Parts: sequence; C-alpha cells; structure tokens
Amino acid sequence: MSRTLKIALIQLAVGAKKAVNLARAHGKVMDAARAGASLVVLPECFNSPYGTQFFKEYSEVIDSANPGESMKALSNMAKEANVFLVGGSIPEKVSDADKLYNTCTVWNQNGEMIAKHRKVHLFDIDIPGKIRFQESEVLSPGNELTQFETPWGKIGVGICYDIRFPEMASIAAQSGCKAMIYPGAFNMTTGPLHWELLARARAVDNQMFVAACSPARDMSASYHAWGHSSVVDPFARVIAKADYGVIEDVRSSIPISSQRRSDLYTSASLINKSN
Repeated sequence: MSRTLKIALIQLAVGAKKAVNLARAHGKVMDAARAGASLVVLPECFNSPYGTQFFKEYSEVIDSANPGESMKALSNMAKEANVFLVGGSIPEKVSDADKLYNTCTVWNQNGEMIAKHRKVHLFDIDIPGKIRFQESEVLSPGNELTQFETPWGKIGVGICYDIRFPEMASIAAQSGCKAMIYPGAFNMTTGPLHWELLARARAVDNQMFVAACSPARDMSASYHAWGHSSVVDPFARVIAKADYGVIEDVRSSIPISSQRRSDLYTSASLINKSN
C-alpha cells in the first residue's frame, strides 16, 4: 500500500429530501473514487438540513445489526467505491434513552463501520444581532474521543464545534494520529473569521494534517454554511480548498461570459468569407 494518501472532501449540497441527499452523496463518493481518492469525507449533517428543528425528523438509530437508511447507504458507498469513508454526520437517535446525538460514522473498504464519534462539544452560541444557535436544546453531547486505524496511519475525528477545543487534537497527536478530520458546518458569521484559522491552528499546534469538510452554501436554506472545505498540512499551509467565492471574483473581474460572441460561434460563421 502506498504511503501517499489521496483524500477527497465532498462539499455536498444538502436539501430537504433525505433520499436525494443520500443519492447525491453516493454519486460524489463514486466520482472521488474514480479520481483516485482512498479516503473520502462527507460534511456534517449530510443527510439532513442543519437545524435543531430537523434533527428529530431525520434521525436514525445507528446499529450495525439493524442499519437504517443512511447507514445502509454509507456502507454501500464505502464498499462500492473501495474507500475509507468518513460519513460526515447524521442525527442519531437512541430510542431507549430518548436522546439525540450528532454522530459521525467511519467505514472501511469492506463497508464495515469501524468508528463512531458523537459530537462532544455542542454548538451553543449567541452573537447579538447575528446568530443564535443552541444544539443543546435537542442534542446530547458525546463523551468519548474517537480515532480509527488506516493503512496510512491513525486518524482522529471531531465534528464542527469540536475544532475549537485544542485538547482533542492534542490528545490525538499524542496517541499517534497523523491527521484530524472535522466534518463541520460553520456559518456565515464565524466561518469567514475562524474556520480556516482553527484548522490551521490545530495543524500547526500538533504538527499533523487537518481536513475540514463543510456542506455547500445554500442561501435559500434556513442555515447558511460557510463552505470552504480545506486540507491543511502540518506546517499550517492550506494545500487544498473549495472556495467558490474565487470563481465569482474572477468572473466579475474578467467577465468573459458576458463578452461571448455567441452570434459568431457556429461552424459557418467562423469562416471568413471575405478571403
């Protein structure tokens, strides 16, 4: 097995229909595998709109013996694509305890679940005039740190707000982890200031790789994710980033789309008949 790991972060568009979200995730995981990825990461709440009002409706029991819709889909994706799959997160229900968690599952190339991480630090913030969000209104916190083994080394997992707490990544590094992976959905208030900053801080603090995977931004949704999924190396360099804002900047600066001469772009019109 090569020591070089090719990782893919799926900055997924997530809508209201779970089946559509799962199908879209499947297609993107297959695309990543065909492009050579060996480890694929989905974003936080990849099967559900992100919001406390949605968690119960979209929640599933996570049970290998009796898998729900999302668990079956993740297992099949990993096996079909022949990749290690960090399954973003889904709302997890524990029926006998009447609890909900924000939970990430990890799958090996055989479609077997090899790790499960329940979000330890719940996203409870209140920035006056900008955003208030209280995950603790419906979710319970996890109580364990999570790591999993791969042919390329041990990897740690956190979810979104977990990235703000350096102790998790520090313990992972001390345990021999080569990387931390954070599916997350930072918002348009804190994302521009802190998302990349925190990923780079965790990387440079612990001299490890950090991958942070966000849902795609949807300004028509009730919650607006910042996007900008990124991979940071141990020297705190951002070595890959999905930044669609750059596309808009370039297109507005060099507006070739509005300058196209579509009236000329036919096989007949390209011929200079004056010659």
